[in-house]
Amino acid sequence: MEEFLKEFGDYYGYPDGPKSITEIRETEFKRLDQGVVYLDHAGSTLYSELQMENVFKELTSNVYGNPHSQSDISSATSEIIADARRQVLEYFNASPEDYSCVFTSGATAALKIVGETFPWTQDSNFVYTMENHNSVLGIREYALGKGASACAVDIEEAANQPGQLASSGPLIKVKPRAVQTRNTSKLQNEESRGDACNLFAFPSECNFTGLRFNLDLVNLIKENSEATLEGTPFAKSKRWMVLIDAAKGCATQPPNLSEFPADFVVMSFYKLFGYPTGLGALLVRNDAAKLLKKTYFSGGTVAASIADIDFVKRRERVEEFFEDGSASFLGIAAIRHGFKLLKSLTTSAIWMHTTSLSMYVKKKLQALRHGNGAGVCVLYGSENLNLSSHKSGPTVTFNLKRPDGSWFGYLEVEKLASLSGIQLRTGCFCNPGACAKYLDLSHSDLLSNVEAGHVCWDDNDVINGKPTGAVRVSFGYMSTFEEAKKFIDFIISSFVSSPRKIQNGIAVSGRFAQLPIEELESKESFPRHYLKSITIYPIKSCAGFSVNSWPLCRTGLLHDREWMIQGLTGELITQKKVPEMSLISSFIDLEEGLLSVESTRCKDKLYIRIKSDSDSPRSDEFDSHDNILENHNEENRINGWFTNAIGRQCKLVQYSSSTSKRRLNRNKSPGLCRELESNINFANEAQFLLISEESVADLNKRLEARGKDYNRDLEKLSPHRFRPNLVISGGEPYAEDKWRTLKIGDSNFTSLGGCNRCQMINISNESGQVKKSNEPLTTLASYRRVKGKILFGTLLRYEHDAKVESWIRVGEEVNPDRE
Repeated sequence: MEEFLKEFGDYYGYPDGPKSITEIRETEFKRLDQGVVYLDHAGSTLYSELQMENVFKELTSNVYGNPHSQSDISSATSEIIADARRQVLEYFNASPEDYSCVFTSGATAALKIVGETFPWTQDSNFVYTMENHNSVLGIREYALGKGASACAVDIEEAANQPGQLASSGPLIKVKPRAVQTRNTSKLQNEESRGDACNLFAFPSECNFTGLRFNLDLVNLIKENSEATLEGTPFAKSKRWMVLIDAAKGCATQPPNLSEFPADFVVMSFYKLFGYPTGLGALLVRNDAAKLLKKTYFSGGTVAASIADIDFVKRRERVEEFFEDGSASFLGIAAIRHGFKLLKSLTTSAIWMHTTSLSMYVKKKLQALRHGNGAGVCVLYGSENLNLSSHKSGPTVTFNLKRPDGSWFGYLEVEKLASLSGIQLRTGCFCNPGACAKYLDLSHSDLLSNVEAGHVCWDDNDVINGKPTGAVRVSFGYMSTFEEAKKFIDFIISSFVSSPRKIQNGIAVSGRFAQLPIEELESKESFPRHYLKSITIYPIKSCAGFSVNSWPLCRTGLLHDREWMIQGLTGELITQKKVPEMSLISSFIDLEEGLLSVESTRCKDKLYIRIKSDSDSPRSDEFDSHDNILENHNEENRINGWFTNAIGRQCKLVQYSSSTSKRRLNRNKSPGLCRELESNINFANEAQFLLISEESVADLNKRLEARGKDYNRDLEKLSPHRFRPNLVISGGEPYAEDKWRTLKIGDSNFTSLGGCNRCQMINISNESGQVKKSNEPLTTLASYRRVKGKILFGTLLRYEHDAKVESWIRVGEEVNPDRE
């Protein structure tokens, strides 16, 4: 802290404000004392508890009504809305004589208004910087649809040249990418410009890197477009209008519209002060608003209309012309309390506070080195780390590298951060242009990624050796040095390698990388491997039952994960979404052909008649094509039981080999993409999961040591916490990592590698109570992490012989074939 304050003490903590950062946290963000480190303020900042108390007090002390009326309550509500408009304009230093504030459902809705009402013609141009949000890129569809051209550009800013007057400002150059058009005739007649309106769009701050754009662009484009666009296909175009996406930047440095009179500015209030969500604004110059062409009218935008003839008279005031329907008057009333909070701190102090934290983090990340001297972190858009330059907002975007130069996937960072109580953001942040630009992804890279199945928010974080996105941390006015330091400590402990050791064939790092050798018995003291237990899980994500022996079939253990619970819209329901599923237990009586299910939430046990068929297990009651019960009364009975058991509408479906690929692959359900011939029912990855008692014992020793370090007792785990089908005993810890094939009794199995563990193993069921924690995944991540995966247990495939009826039995010897 002392080191930090030496460099940033004049900027950090609101030294001249009404409250210090310590007082703000203690009085207005007590909920963050529970160990949550929130670092996604660029996505949405947090609301203050005091702010919400004031909002609640106002809503419970006053009566508000629909403003489209002349009643006293409606008139009072209208005045509150008018006052809120004035506050928004004041925040951007925009005169009501020049600008109007149109309330929308958010910045995206505001951008949509501009796109659909802009006076596009075949001679218009839509020019936008590469660093724009998808919501800005979407305007391109309106432009191209009307025959206009569109073009992404890069902005280059050079310092003053020798002999150039300082007052003339920096030199800004616009470098175009390829021009896009759907109007082939336009390509043949580039001189046909006329008086068409053109639109130039840029963000005040890039939400990918945090880099700020020079607002001089507004005046240069509007007043000197020919010189500014010199060398581009648009240099001869006149009548330029400018749009600023201020959704990210206005939280710390809102554009000053008296100095930089953009025609359109969009923003969302939750980016400023957390609440309300679903409310934003379009600030539009009144002279620009007159050029917009709106088609639709509604109750709020019409002055008069006649139902049975083509007649409508629209309202003339800009706000009334564009605000369709009743305004979100309760949300609008709430924003006044947010502005009061920002005004008390001032945006300049907020900028200094938040940027001091981002600069501290950038410098720490930039200095990190692995044990072999290789750099750890690649920062994007952070070449200038001079805080006083005002070139950057409170955002840090980066990727991490291993000692060998390969990339850590951003999802690995997010997963481990979550385990450490740190909430951050990963991906491209809906900014594909900046993502491709800073990650150096070519068009062929991007198209290849799409062909490989990569889409927004999926798990493909590294493809062909290149990251597809990045990690972003961002700070808000209530962020603290302690949070920034905890993040840096997390990066160091989880991703910075000292000289690495090899343990049981796996490269490991971290404080628990290797237990003292005296804690491990010698290899000779272990008996040979044998099968300790067998567990079947008939219903995916529900509790299973253990047996002494069980038949094997084409899909593994007969009836294992043959059923699953599905939402009414087709989504898979698992313990990750509904931890209470662990309270549902099941049992199969093979002789009676019955699946019985019970839950502490249901009075009666549920019985379902099944038919055993080792080659194609399926139920008499289920239709193999539509996955529904033939008997609808029976269907209602079963689905009603499960709805009560998990507390949400759902249905029970059974695996059908004839339809699983068609139905599940098409819908891309998480964890269910599989080839038809793999025969794994509703299991995520493999027919069997094998767990070693010795490996669990080793993990428990590490948990005990970790607990002592943090002065708390960590739960001792049973092998069944990991939902294995097979538990073995004997041998060394993690000996299963090296197995290629194994034989249990007379049955042959092939190892498919380690099982990548998720947070589901952090859910425990103690005496009918479901509990969540960060363990054991956090400890496993410290020594069982390989290429972004946290491995524990081994996945197996049964080598099925249709000519032989096979059973597996507890006590049978396990004979592995090692690598």
